[in-house]
Amino acid sequence: MSHSTIPIRGMHCASCELLVEEQLKKIPGVATVKVFQKRGMAEITYQGKEPEQDQIIKAVQEAGYEVGQKEKAPWISRRAADYKDLVYAAFIILVLYLLAQRFGLFNLSVNASSSGIAVALLVGLVAGVSTCMALVGGLVLGLSARHAERHPEASAQQKFRPHIYFNIGRIIGFAILGGFIGVLGQAFKPSANLLGFLTMVIGGVMIFFGLKLIEIFPVLRDKNITLPAGIARFFGLHKEMKEYSHKSATVMGALTFFLPCGFTQAMQLYAVSTGNFWQGMAIMGLFAVGTAPGLLGIGGLTSVFKGRKARLFFMTAGLVVIMLGWFNISNGSRLLGGKPQDAAIAAPSGPVQEVFMIQSGSGYMPSSFRIEKGRPVKWIIKSTSAFTCASSIVMPRYGISQQLRAGENIITFTPTETGVIPFSCSMGMYRGKFIVTDSTSARGVTN
Repeated sequence: MSHSTIPIRGMHCASCELLVEEQLKKIPGVATVKVFQKRGMAEITYQGKEPEQDQIIKAVQEAGYEVGQKEKAPWISRRAADYKDLVYAAFIILVLYLLAQRFGLFNLSVNASSSGIAVALLVGLVAGVSTCMALVGGLVLGLSARHAERHPEASAQQKFRPHIYFNIGRIIGFAILGGFIGVLGQAFKPSANLLGFLTMVIGGVMIFFGLKLIEIFPVLRDKNITLPAGIARFFGLHKEMKEYSHKSATVMGALTFFLPCGFTQAMQLYAVSTGNFWQGMAIMGLFAVGTAPGLLGIGGLTSVFKGRKARLFFMTAGLVVIMLGWFNISNGSRLLGGKPQDAAIAAPSGPVQEVFMIQSGSGYMPSSFRIEKGRPVKWIIKSTSAFTCASSIVMPRYGISQQLRAGENIITFTPTETGVIPFSCSMGMYRGKFIVTDSTSARGVTN
């Protein structure tokens, strides 16, 4: 048996290694093939006469690459096939979006009349397939697709295993932490600014993974994001940062408890209201169980694709993750309202001005109000769907952050200056505003 080394350029992931290997093995006389993406080369073992150079070049080209020394990765891909696949991926996303809109997946909610601990399971099932997947689901999709892309040699079962550990960690973590907040009560209440910051950070991470998946920016191939060293050491992951481990997947699932998802916050408030460790544990644990089917469904998708089909899937997943990441950054920026104003500064100059709003699973109605400066506002909100993203309402400029309960809720504040006062859900997804004027003729409500 004889050996030969072939320099190959254009490879950027483990999937590339498999594609090249498949083509080189088709050359008559070739016994074994080992491809090394990082080194930009392939080693073949053959018997008898060495394969013709033309055969090797043709095989490598059929795999989508070129024979030659590995070059420094460019900022932008020069391969026409990448942009062609990007167009296909965009079309797939458009079709999926229209289908989701057609079946109302963006406005799923749980009726406010539901009660008891079992409602947590129902809310989890809804959250697992609806709008809050823009945060948790988008992050999981980016991480899982990246893991599957780096390990195409793994079986579907091996690729799916990380999602099982992720969801086990999520269920156990939510249950334990839910028990603690059930005892601690209102001490666990993140500010709007913190929620906005976390949402933007997560959005940035999602965009980074999405850009790596679409393969248009080769310079990002060898770049990675890892946990800060201190956090990794705290969880005992400092030796497992570079490669996947069941422990890291489990810890990551538990840490999603702190992601600013409106459904999660509604359940956290429910757990807080019990004042009991075991009830808080049951509520948050059942909620995590409910979200598991949706998250495992994403894991199943990333596990089954291989070869060229995998390339198109990862590109589609990358585009979705980028859009969700940008969506979260945009939402998070709206929550960063700066330093809250003291509503007690302005002395009331007349009767209280009342405004009435209905909050449902699809947002706020009406969502825009005209009010006068210096007059106290009594903001009456009727919640018809208390277990949804829209039920967690924040108005950073006046330090307002409240989880709406089913029925009538009242928020009071006094506008101290003219202009626009925005408000939104805790994810920034559903929005509204108060328009503050000096004119007494500007009273009323606008839709």
